[in-house]
Amino acid sequence: MSFFVVEIALPLPLRRTFDYLPLPGETPDHYRPGQRVRVEFGRQLLLGIVLSCRDQSDVPSNKLKPLLARLDDTPLIDEHSLALCRWLADYYHHSMGEVLEHMLPTMLRRGCELSEADERVWLKTADEPAKALRGSKQQALWQLFQQSPQWPHSELTSQGFTLAQLRSLADAGLIEERQQLPLPPVIQENQRFHSLNPQQQSALKALEPELHHFRACLLEGVTGSGKTEVYLRLIEQVLAAGKQALVLVPEIGLTPQTVRRFQARFNVPIAMLHSGLNDRERLQGWRQVSEGGARILIGTRSAVFTPMPDLGLIILDEEHDASFKQQDGLRYSARDFALVRAHKASVPIVLGSATPSLETLHNALSGKYLHLKLSQRAGDAKAPGMKLHSILHQPLTAGFAQPVLNAMHKHISDGKQVLVFINRRGFAPLLACRDCGWMAECRRCDARLTLHQYPPHLHCHHCDFQQGIPAVCPQCGSQHVEGIGQGTEKIQDQLAVLFPQVPVRRVDRDTIRSKQAFDNLFDDIHSGGPCILVGTQMLAKGHHFPDVTLVVVLDADAGLFSADFRGMEHSAQLICQVAGRAGREEAPGEVWIQTLYAEHPLLNLLLDSGYHALALSLLQERQQQQLPPYSHMALLRSECEDRMQAQQLLQQARAFVQQWLQTHSGASWQAPVTLLGPFPAIMERRNGRFRFQLQFYAAERSVLHRTAAALVHFLEQHKGLSKVRWNLDIDPIDTL
Repeated sequence: MSFFVVEIALPLPLRRTFDYLPLPGETPDHYRPGQRVRVEFGRQLLLGIVLSCRDQSDVPSNKLKPLLARLDDTPLIDEHSLALCRWLADYYHHSMGEVLEHMLPTMLRRGCELSEADERVWLKTADEPAKALRGSKQQALWQLFQQSPQWPHSELTSQGFTLAQLRSLADAGLIEERQQLPLPPVIQENQRFHSLNPQQQSALKALEPELHHFRACLLEGVTGSGKTEVYLRLIEQVLAAGKQALVLVPEIGLTPQTVRRFQARFNVPIAMLHSGLNDRERLQGWRQVSEGGARILIGTRSAVFTPMPDLGLIILDEEHDASFKQQDGLRYSARDFALVRAHKASVPIVLGSATPSLETLHNALSGKYLHLKLSQRAGDAKAPGMKLHSILHQPLTAGFAQPVLNAMHKHISDGKQVLVFINRRGFAPLLACRDCGWMAECRRCDARLTLHQYPPHLHCHHCDFQQGIPAVCPQCGSQHVEGIGQGTEKIQDQLAVLFPQVPVRRVDRDTIRSKQAFDNLFDDIHSGGPCILVGTQMLAKGHHFPDVTLVVVLDADAGLFSADFRGMEHSAQLICQVAGRAGREEAPGEVWIQTLYAEHPLLNLLLDSGYHALALSLLQERQQQQLPPYSHMALLRSECEDRMQAQQLLQQARAFVQQWLQTHSGASWQAPVTLLGPFPAIMERRNGRFRFQLQFYAAERSVLHRTAAALVHFLEQHKGLSKVRWNLDIDPIDTL
């Protein structure tokens, strides 16, 4: 074709693509979907992705701008990944350009070359020096190359060797410098295979025939039941068939722990991708996997986007975990996207959990997913005994009932470890004046400031506002200002007084700020000996503490009366997950749950019959109320510094949807979509902006999406309330 335009997706919130003229002298053969190009957009220089070439455009040719540069000869995003991005953009009603950004690591989004993932290495090129080496440093350097013929430049310089010393050996013909992509180390420790119990054998036998096509499976196994061993056996077969495996975990803290276990088992390169890596490390991991060098990828939510040319299996551990749902920007669910990816690639996907989400459980019970159960713990471990202990009208010591303290003393005296769970960071959730009732509140949120003592300050955990602790009440001048309630800091201090001979370790976002801090703490815990662990839900997610035999839950009532219809589900999942840390080896475990509502029927159902029974009861309630998974949901949020404008946009959105539905439903109109709102969010003001919500429910997913598409088009054309930010969340898990 003599005249053609290049269709480009740009990283903009606009739900459309843009046409540009090609570079001078280039033909359509130079442009393939998935290549990166540099363009001028207004006064900005942006990096875009080629989608297609066309012989016509809706924009007059004299208005079209030419491309500034084509960065790739071959596409970085393959056709399969582009198809997945189109599905994501359509399903979540999001900009294609912003979706495509998730397919590339940051350095590639900035325009860097793939070669920048390469590492500077030195290779041995001779067996013996032609003449004696001068100086002890050169001799010591040469000795290293006698031990290993290849060394990364960074590793040599970290040992004190200089570039001049390296070049001296290179000039002597002993070594040479190269640039190459480092592969993840293979660290096989010949870890012994754990024998499978009958339930694990049955699950593996049921899964093996599904390894050659798409099949979604829920592996519902109680904590400690050996789900990971089933994963490992499946991956072993996938690797033997020359395929790659993708393993998704919910938290960064679980990634190194999982990698070590996999490295001990498999003699293949294993890559990691998570937010704890720097940009270059992420590019290296992405390239190692996308070029097929790394055979296993273990990562958190965003790893689901990584191209894998030989993908043969997807495993999503702790599938119920809320961290698999992105809560800003492109609000995708990594679990749902992984299911679509597995389907399009014709590979199986295993969703593992002791406490599956009600959506996943519903799909399993209806026969849509293969449903396998592991109801007994692996090896000789037994399920811990669980006790509800009422603290209503009971005296407490440092927040603990006396029978609970007695149990803690017993386990400590037996040389075991105790885990105390409270899902509140800081020293106290509130700073207040005893004389006038003043409370320290955030200036930018409808929230109270949390008191921290290490270091001393007041902190808003919603907008990150911080300030010093006042010496006197700013309202009445009283000196009777003190922290009310308990957080992890205060519990740690009080337990250190009650158990002076026992180390008390705190695990929360304030103490675990890096991978190294996490590794150091858990190495200390795993070294054995009595200790008390105090922490938030960071402790609940999949960690193996062999010496923990007692778990104490201090904050069991938080989700019992939540305004969110998922509150009880999430609360039960958290209780079961943290309880599952107890008694994972031969020593029996027990769990004490302190509560003000010991007669609560759902709490008792959970303890008496387990999570599965509670989940079935909650599903019945959802069906009666026609809530997800028995309907499909979307949530339109607005926020603005002006309260009235935030509310007004949603009022106009509701009016539009009602009119659109009536127009498209005919004369005998009966609303196929239920609208609730607009109403203020539970925390109406956050970070200085007022927030409102409009909820949509529909029995048919297709109806919900047609309505959402029309609404998004209406909002994008709306110019009257330009200061209002809005976002549409499909399948939201947070409705507060």
